Amino acid sequence: MQIGNILQPSAVRSVSSISSKKRLFQELADMAESCYELSSAKVFEALQDRESLGPTGVGQGVALPHARLDSIDKVVALFLRLDKPVDFDSADRQPVDLFLCLLAPTDAGVEHLKALALVSRTLRVSQTCAKLRANDDASTLFTILTGAESSEAA
Repeated sequence: MQIGNILQPSAVRSVSSISSKKRLFQELADMAESCYELSSAKVFEALQDRESLGPTGVGQGVALPHARLDSIDKVVALFLRLDKPVDFDSADRQPVDLFLCLLAPTDAGVEHLKALALVSRTLRVSQTCAKLRANDDASTLFTILTGAESSEAA
């Protein structure tokens, strides 16, 4: 599995101001509706429900919000870069500015775990995160995300 298989260019955005976790989830839900024709309300609720089980902020300004949905038949991703980090109850208590969100079918099992491992590995590379933070153009962000996996393999 590669990020390019689950993330489409239109599902990558840079946003100047989001002030809360709730607003961030709404932005991701709206993106899911416009990019993948999913119900914004259902995506928002699923993200909120998953986050209530424990924060998905993994540290170093990165969060991997994810949820399972009945209305989807394959794993898809959304990427959001914030100009100003937002408090996200991360493991290291630092605010977050890079969000790679995964949405998976309810019965995805292994595919969901593989996708989580993939995005986690990708955003664990400090050079990749530095490049993402240094750019705000969506197509450049997409290229960085999809190019990161091939540079790791080399």
